Amino acid sequence: MKLLLDQGTPRSTAALLRTAGIETVHTAEIGMAKANDEEILRRASVDDRTVATLDADFHALLALSHARKPSVIRIRIEGLRAEELCGLIQSVIDQCGEDLNAGAMISVQEHRIRVRHLPIS
Repeated sequence: MKLLLDQGTPRSTAALLRTAGIETVHTAEIGMAKANDEEILRRASVDDRTVATLDADFHALLALSHARKPSVIRIRIEGLRAEELCGLIQSVIDQCGEDLNAGAMISVQEHRIRVRHLPIS
């Protein structure tokens, strides 16, 4: 699994995920700190990465475009510190790794994970 963390996520989360063995980059680490959502989706698709974000726009863009990739994990829990976010993303990957590899939009709430397979028609 390869991840691209969006601007709204703590940058240190990328380092924690790498330490856990997950190939991860943060948008700020690859010169995309000010990139728009479409550019981030395009980069993730080219690099075969799953986007992890706090931003709802990514799911809307995927649904409107009928894209098959990249997969997106949307975290809908506010105020998570880097360590908590790292653990949450690892849990999502453990539970939904096959879905993410096949192409999915995943929405994570406090006590619920919702998976929608791509493309959305």
